[in-house]
Amino acid sequence: MTEGYKNRIGNLIRDARKHRGLTQHQLADLLGTSQSAVNRIEKGHQNLSLEMLARIGAALDSEIVAVGAGPTHLRVTGPTTLSGEIDVKTSKNAGVALLCATLLNRGRTTLRKVARIEEVNRLLEVLGSLGVQCRWLNDDNDLEIVPPRELDLGNIDAAAARRTRSIIMFLGPLLHRSDTFELPYAGGCDLGTRTVEPHMSALRPFGLEVKATEGHYHASVNRAIEPDRPIVLTERGDTVTENALMAAALHPGTTVIRNASSNYMVQDLCFFLQRLGVRVEGVGTTTLSVTGLTEIDVDVDYAPSEDPIEAMSLLAAAIVTKSEITIRRVPIEFMEIELALLEEMGLRYGRSEEYVALNGHTRLVDITTRASELHAPLDKVHPMPFPGLNIDNLPFFAVIAAVADGQTLLHDWVYENRAIYLTDLNKLGARVKLLDPHRVMIEGPTSFSGTELVCPPALRPAVVILLAMLASKGTSVLRSTYVIHRGYEDLAERLNQLGAQIETFRDI
Repeated sequence: MTEGYKNRIGNLIRDARKHRGLTQHQLADLLGTSQSAVNRIEKGHQNLSLEMLARIGAALDSEIVAVGAGPTHLRVTGPTTLSGEIDVKTSKNAGVALLCATLLNRGRTTLRKVARIEEVNRLLEVLGSLGVQCRWLNDDNDLEIVPPRELDLGNIDAAAARRTRSIIMFLGPLLHRSDTFELPYAGGCDLGTRTVEPHMSALRPFGLEVKATEGHYHASVNRAIEPDRPIVLTERGDTVTENALMAAALHPGTTVIRNASSNYMVQDLCFFLQRLGVRVEGVGTTTLSVTGLTEIDVDVDYAPSEDPIEAMSLLAAAIVTKSEITIRRVPIEFMEIELALLEEMGLRYGRSEEYVALNGHTRLVDITTRASELHAPLDKVHPMPFPGLNIDNLPFFAVIAAVADGQTLLHDWVYENRAIYLTDLNKLGARVKLLDPHRVMIEGPTSFSGTELVCPPALRPAVVILLAMLASKGTSVLRSTYVIHRGYEDLAERLNQLGAQIETFRDI
């Protein structure tokens, strides 16, 4: 292993570790080695065996250092002009929440058109290890979930659980199934941090106490404790709200949740709980009133709504390639701010009359893009809780701003360091200046040129790079694209159906 390769591998491991929220010490614990050894690896000062590379890849849930068949890469030939029509698939974030919520129901749950993505696959592996029967019914991605009478919590698939952050949403439903239980968790989720403590605050009123030691949540439930006043969430987070909702669903009294998220995946969960017989009032607002049941045992059929983040991805693909395409089944109420901002920047498009999604609630439209000359927005672009601009849609404005005339400031105030990955656009010819870990300034317009890049370890910035490659002259290569498969189903293949030239390959 040459010094150059050791340095490159070390840098990739460091970036993937930081994206997972791990310290060097925590990664060392997962690998059964020392913090100093991890430090040497990241500095390129350590020889690595194939076994150690495989263990690092598993610990970081990253194909950057995968062995065996090797990671999947994409070769993109551009510039591309897209045409045709495409349907938006159902929501990834709603799908994972609904899979967790099936643990509330002792009957048969059928979920329609579930996204077949890696995050869903990991949750199905965890559910299967508990004794839950999970079966894909057809090519439409309908999924049947049948629980056992008693969950085998002692047999949980720890490896799969550690590869999905959604495992924390098992706390809400499981606190009603067992007085004590353990859940594996990915490192970096220590109690008291911003990402986990809000969940604990939301679930303590139901008697749940959790201690974190050596990669596990140790949960215990005091049945004498019940909510005696409204639960005020300290953070208006999506998964925090979902955990509180699921805990309230099997509490027979009425639980009021304040400062609740009203985002798309939360609304889908509320509609699903209503199908289970739970009374949920205030859907779409920041105050939810939930009247739960002592037991839920029904056969239920539910279709999650379409994904506004995928809709934004497809919209951005059309904008950066100056293409005219029709994007069908766009959940418009979760895209209105984004579209208003794009109109301000000069985007021209047509839209159909509204119609209703299969869940019977979410409003959909078809959008037809027009080739447009864009200019920078007058003010900075920043996310806000719904009904503001969605935090997961913010990165797409980086590649859009790159093709617009003028300077655009993006402020990603929610996530630490995610904005850093947007500077990878510079390797394709963009002018992205990192101002601090949360803000980037983008100067446009850009004439993108093809190059070879390793996929950033963050999902949305990774797709942003792929979209820029569609508009780049020549051939681009995006290496190690597992992170994209975690959140998108067959994205490259579907873009090819619109006229893109994307080839999937592996190194020999």
